[in-house]
Amino acid sequence: MMERFQQTEEHLQALLSSTPEATASPLRLSARDWSAWRKRLTRLWSLRYHKIGRKGKIEVTPTKQMGTKEDLSVAYSPGVAEPCTSIKKDEKYVFEYTAKGHLVGVVTNGTAVLGLGNIGPLAAKPVMEGKAVLFKKFADLDSFDIEIDEKDPEKLVDIICALEPTFGGINLEDIKAPECFYVEKECQRRMNIPVFHDDQHGTAIVAGAGLLNALELIEKEIADVRVVVCGVGAAGFTCAKHFLALGVQLKNMLAVDADGVIYTGREDLVDGNYLVDLAVDTPKRTLEEAIQGADVFLGLSVGNLLTEDMIRAMAHDPVVFACANPTPEISPQLARAVRDDVIIATGRSDFANQINNVCAFPYIFRGALDCHARAINEEMKLAATHAIARLAKSPPLRRSGSSADLASPTLLQGSHNLEECVFGRDYIIPKPFDERLMAEVATSVVEAAILTDVARVCDINVQEYSKSLADLSETMRRTQ
Repeated sequence: MMERFQQTEEHLQALLSSTPEATASPLRLSARDWSAWRKRLTRLWSLRYHKIGRKGKIEVTPTKQMGTKEDLSVAYSPGVAEPCTSIKKDEKYVFEYTAKGHLVGVVTNGTAVLGLGNIGPLAAKPVMEGKAVLFKKFADLDSFDIEIDEKDPEKLVDIICALEPTFGGINLEDIKAPECFYVEKECQRRMNIPVFHDDQHGTAIVAGAGLLNALELIEKEIADVRVVVCGVGAAGFTCAKHFLALGVQLKNMLAVDADGVIYTGREDLVDGNYLVDLAVDTPKRTLEEAIQGADVFLGLSVGNLLTEDMIRAMAHDPVVFACANPTPEISPQLARAVRDDVIIATGRSDFANQINNVCAFPYIFRGALDCHARAINEEMKLAATHAIARLAKSPPLRRSGSSADLASPTLLQGSHNLEECVFGRDYIIPKPFDERLMAEVATSVVEAAILTDVARVCDINVQEYSKSLADLSETMRRTQ
């Protein structure tokens, strides 16, 4: 049903893009009616989906047989004392005898949920369950969703740090800025396991991969491009910092928030304001001024913010990442109608070039947990970005067991259709269902962890490890 909805919406948008403004009013009214109807049906379908059968989206299942009294005697009393005493003698055995090494805590206080805002921890639970499902679906990692009723960042840190014995890693989720920066940094300082705020880094890692590939296609050097970042909350700020780590020059970057350009000397940029890191000396004050001649626009702000005139004002071969959800800053159809040389990406799965966190976070944790990493550092994040970028340029996917090789790099987009994916302006980022992501990204993360001395397990043969993950991906594809 959702596929048919998306096809109808794309058809309406295409008609709007090709219809003269003077005669488009009835069509625009139809499009608004359609959008409202689709929203109502999607709401009803989603509510039914979440309550059908066993309520929610996750369950806990045993991994060992427990059908006899003999099984019970080793799973619990008296046999369970043996792994307990072994771990007491040497903590490394916790990874041998428990699920800690493949268990992620998905933790939130519900203060910045999706596009819903501060809805609280209880209302955030469906999203956290969904995140746990994605860990299992894409990386075969188990998760518990942990919703914490605490807004005070210091107390929240204390609670999260107390969870360290349970988990191999912590995925922070939907904690509002600027508190999220303090919470992540302090948890990383105090904990000896990976702590990763996906709202910040997942988006940045995937957007960074898209940026590298887009610039390669248009033959622009990253050190020379002018970048506008619009919306500098948790995701936007960290995207900007990641772009700088990839080679964008701060002097060539203008960040914009609801109050305009972030410039040196702006009155609200007092000590402690994280935006100080992005302030530059410029006379420009508005988005309209900032985007004049820009090569790259990254938006994590609000829908329909980017106008046709702004797109026209950008440099040749503009790169536009319109990632506001659910409505992008500008629709891909409209952007292409204005500029046929534009490369555009969004956060939506029904458009080409989706900047989707799921291309990153499951596999970053997979690699970090497999080498028992103490942290996820900047080198591991950069390694993930480069791995994702490389994969989009990889040769055609060849599935083992197929009677014939695929003629083009086709990937499983859903359970029902195949879509050609050839590196180019409409394919700069791998699809989330590209089964090669786990081996490529996790292996790169492990290599970076070993090189930077945050891995506890350093004797991993990366070729054998990569092959084992490729085999796991194939098994998961066949059984899901």
